[in-house]
Amino acid sequence: MTSTSSVHDFADLSGLMSLMTGDEKHGPAATSTLDVLWVLYDRVLRVSPQTADAPDRDRFLLSKGHGPMAYYAVLAAKGYIPQEWLPGFGAYESRLGYHPDRTLVPGVEIGSGSLGHGLPLAVGTALGLKARGLYHPRTWVLVGDAEMDEGSNHEAVAFAGAVGLEGLHVVAVDNSSATYGWRGGLASRFAAEGWSTLTVDGRDHEALYEAFTTPHPGRPHAVVARVEPKDA
Repeated sequence: MTSTSSVHDFADLSGLMSLMTGDEKHGPAATSTLDVLWVLYDRVLRVSPQTADAPDRDRFLLSKGHGPMAYYAVLAAKGYIPQEWLPGFGAYESRLGYHPDRTLVPGVEIGSGSLGHGLPLAVGTALGLKARGLYHPRTWVLVGDAEMDEGSNHEAVAFAGAVGLEGLHVVAVDNSSATYGWRGGLASRFAAEGWSTLTVDGRDHEALYEAFTTPHPGRPHAVVARVEPKDA
């Protein structure tokens, strides 16, 4: 599990985010993920700056790549990257681009880009770990509700449910930005394919922690974290 000995806590994140400036901050997209990211890195993910390359680490994939300010703030708070990098966010020579780059930012597993590719990559990651006989590491992927409009995600959800990919965990941050939405809520899409699902308040840390750690033997697990609408 991630070390909790960091000099920073959740209350410091807004200050860390304020260090990042630029024209493409995508503030609402970033702040919608802040609580989810903190609970994962503070209490759930079995990875630390010291084990970021260890074969048996948990993998966290940020598919919701717009507005990575919250992600960078959490990585800085937990010691993956120096706080001094933050003011250069988005600058030409900065490691911290408007989409995270796995070759430049320690702890980042994938390069974020077009919406709809992170969940399929997470399916492949979970399958790859199983093929290597690594059953301890878990794969987590954070997606947005609008991103779930992409067809690539539906194929990934259907496949993972059909094969019972237990090592796969999805956190879908729902800020009511999807074009069409889903009858019965976003969780219904996962449940229809045999996933374990929970829908919780995306600002309630205890509810998030309980949802993230709920057992789901033989099935992938999806947590829908509802937050305030993007335009609220």
